Amino acid sequence: MGLPALEFSDCCLDSPHFRETLKSHEAELDKTNKFIKELIKDGKSLISALKNLSSAKRKFADSLNEFKFQCIGDAETDDEMCIARSLQEFASVLRNLEDERIRMIENASDVLITPLEKFRKEQIGAAKEAKKKYDKETEKYCGILEKHLNLSSKKKESQLQEADSQVDLVRQHFYEVSLEYVFKVQEVQERKMFEFVEPLLAFLQGLFTFYHHGYELAKDFSDFKMQLTISIQNTRNRFEGTRSEVESLMKKMKENPLEHKTISPYTMEGYLYVQEKRECHFGTSWVKHYCTYQRDSKQITMVPFDQKSGGKGGEDESVTLKSCIRRKTDSIEKRFCFDVEAVDR
Repeated sequence: MGLPALEFSDCCLDSPHFRETLKSHEAELDKTNKFIKELIKDGKSLISALKNLSSAKRKFADSLNEFKFQCIGDAETDDEMCIARSLQEFASVLRNLEDERIRMIENASDVLITPLEKFRKEQIGAAKEAKKKYDKETEKYCGILEKHLNLSSKKKESQLQEADSQVDLVRQHFYEVSLEYVFKVQEVQERKMFEFVEPLLAFLQGLFTFYHHGYELAKDFSDFKMQLTISIQNTRNRFEGTRSEVESLMKKMKENPLEHKTISPYTMEGYLYVQEKRECHFGTSWVKHYCTYQRDSKQITMVPFDQKSGGKGGEDESVTLKSCIRRKTDSIEKRFCFDVEAVDR
């Protein structure tokens, strides 16, 4: 059921039926006004959320763009180059999409929020002002009628005629205000059919434009997507093909590590603790070094290094060996010790 029609001709009679019909229109305007206020509030929240989403996606794109794939080996295959480039391609697509989203967000305020606020303030606001005027004139008209009824019959004819004229004048003004109010109420009810709905349509059109832009981006991205999919599958297939071989080699090295030991250019190499004097400590302390030794040149190189900290503890030191003597003792704390003497010291 729709709203009952407001007739101009009913303004003069001002019947109870007319008043009830007018109330139903006023209630509808109040309902529309509250709805638009909530819609504007929700629209602003939506725009704010879209801005936050866009900001988060831009940050995500920046993170993708900054990361660089490092492949094993000096030469990269076509598949590796394609995969290494993928993150930058993803970032480019996301940034392009967010540029379009920002344009939609910037337009959203103009095409949605501003027109709705204007309609609510100018049209519904004008109807409310007209109602205030109508209520004021109703009170004035009813008041003068009651005053007229209380006139004494002893009044002079001229006084009674003057009172009648005053009532007619107020009635006429009330009738005009009533017509204007009905006109405004009807106008707002009709205007909301387009001035209220049109901004929503424009906002949706902006969304459709954004989604269409995303569709066009997806089409442009399809060639690289196909190439990347093939490169990923090729890389996966190679991985699956070599994984069993690598795992088999690992098991063999576990079983017999000496057989598969890498051929070293050094006669010996490994970790040694070197007894050094420390200024900050009394006496001596043991400092861990990675040492390499060449028998032919009698060159020993010591690199201060601790695996736990993962860093060097000082500068490399190379000396020419003069002698290396294992200490002849069976004591627990001395059995792995030997003394090294360099040529220069």
